[in-house]
Amino acid sequence: MDKIVSLCKRRGFVFPGSETYGGLANSWDYGPLGVELKNNIKNLWWGKFVHQREDVLGLDAALIMNSRVWRASGHLENFSDALIECKSCHQRFKAEDLGYQKDDQSGNTFLKIFTDGNRNCPNCGKDIGFTSPEKFNLMFQTFIGPTDPLNNLFSLWLDFQKSEKNKDKFGKEKISEEINNLFKNIMETLVFLRPETAQAMFVDFKNVLDSSRKQLPFGVAQIGKAFRNEITPGNFIFRTREFEQMEIEYFIKESEWEKSFDYWREQMFLWAKDIGIKKMHEFEVPEGERAHYSKRTIDFEYDFPFGRKELYGLAYRGDFDLRNHFKNPPYRDPETNEEFWPHVIEPTWGVDRTILAVLLEAYDDSNKERIVLHLKSSLAPFKIAVFPLLRNKPELVEGARKVFKDLKKSFSVTWDDRGNIGKRYFSQDEIGTPYCVTFDFDSLNDKAVTVRDRDTMEQERVAISELPDYLEAKLS
Repeated sequence: MDKIVSLCKRRGFVFPGSETYGGLANSWDYGPLGVELKNNIKNLWWGKFVHQREDVLGLDAALIMNSRVWRASGHLENFSDALIECKSCHQRFKAEDLGYQKDDQSGNTFLKIFTDGNRNCPNCGKDIGFTSPEKFNLMFQTFIGPTDPLNNLFSLWLDFQKSEKNKDKFGKEKISEEINNLFKNIMETLVFLRPETAQAMFVDFKNVLDSSRKQLPFGVAQIGKAFRNEITPGNFIFRTREFEQMEIEYFIKESEWEKSFDYWREQMFLWAKDIGIKKMHEFEVPEGERAHYSKRTIDFEYDFPFGRKELYGLAYRGDFDLRNHFKNPPYRDPETNEEFWPHVIEPTWGVDRTILAVLLEAYDDSNKERIVLHLKSSLAPFKIAVFPLLRNKPELVEGARKVFKDLKKSFSVTWDDRGNIGKRYFSQDEIGTPYCVTFDFDSLNDKAVTVRDRDTMEQERVAISELPDYLEAKLS
């Protein structure tokens, strides 16, 4: 992980967020190469699951939704982690991270199991003990409007305390009334940053259905940001408070859920293969550990350096969401005229975790002379790098520039004339550029260039006139 983090900052894949001002814990910015890699992953996913299919439509929904959405979906009540607090240093931890497990019988209480025999606090090291687990809602909240109701509430509370001290009964009653009105205002203006992209696809189901005239089965896809106030984010971009999801809600008849579930399970393995992820494993999430809406869930886990952790997820949500958002059945079967609430299969891919897994799979430092990112060409930030053999020879620079401009019309191409040719090759290897093209003295006469392969380091002479077709075939 240290090598990956170092590479990401050094070469412009991922930077620490707000670094100029000391940073912000677990906040990360995608740099010039990182944003290209990220967009390539998202575009490849969108092409595979939306553009190449007839049964999936796209959506791009708002980050902030009416708070009643989250009440209906169960997030206000159930979207929480159990936290415990060290009685010595008062540091908070996820209960599950310190060995607390749900009691299978009650489902509500937590039992402490010290699997490693260590009862000390991970933060201060003392063995004073921890508080009982308490629920902590993971949603970020804010307020709509020009004023801060919490600040107003604090001011009113100070006025209330002053009136009580001065035995000002009339003032106290007036302030109490203002506080009650303010509480009503808080509830009306309180909103949340979405903790998942799924709910908009459920809320917009009827609009999508009416505007597209699709029939079951069909899906709605979305790529977008979600926000969770995680108490213990970490491991670089693996778990952050702000992250991006690629998600599909696939609407089906209840009788078809098992067939559809198996189909999307296979699609998730095929996607992983497409982008070069090999070390993926299935974990059947048992009852009691699944989300409140799920009737079956598979976690697709990956062998990260810090352990086997969830990479993707596949859930059968039943008709839980549509029933909660629509009082009347939103779908009518065109053949039977039966009205019902469709059931849902939900495959979910994390963008940031995909990037981390892709980098880990591609990273290779087995050759002491160079570091290579063996990225799939479809994912590489740059497909081709173009060099003049020598930067101080105008005729070589001019010839290389012409090749660069011509290739840039069709490919993602970078220019590199720093240092000697060997260093340029190794520099491009480190960021995963599949092919390097060098314009040399012979190019002035034979109108050809040298094309070097990243993975094999083999070089081939190719006519400039044939170069676009040659590279197109290599990159396809």
